[in-house]
Amino acid sequence: MTDKSISPLRRRMIEDMEVRGFTACTQQRYIRAVRDFTAFLGPSPDEATTEDLRRYQHHMRTIGASAPMMNMAVSALRFFFGVTLEPGQQPRNHAARALPPRYDARP
Repeated sequence: MTDKSISPLRRRMIEDMEVRGFTACTQQRYIRAVRDFTAFLGPSPDEATTEDLRRYQHHMRTIGASAPMMNMAVSALRFFFGVTLEPGQQPRNHAARALPPRYDARP
């Protein structure tokens, strides 16, 4: 993959993770989580609303995502919304605040 094929938003997220010392594995998982959310959402993830995040979490649970998978996705999305997006790009309705702290593995 060349730098030209990476969107500016993805490049910024990768740089933010590198600055914070995330491992390559964590970076790949976070990028995949944001990519999956974007595929679910349709438009760019920076256009997400609180309701979009709630629907995505429900979708993940419906398709059988485990608690660790849910926690990783929530962590990735929290990083994306809280760190990567610039203050002027914060999602509508403060979407990052809609993300729960952790999922309990119990039903």
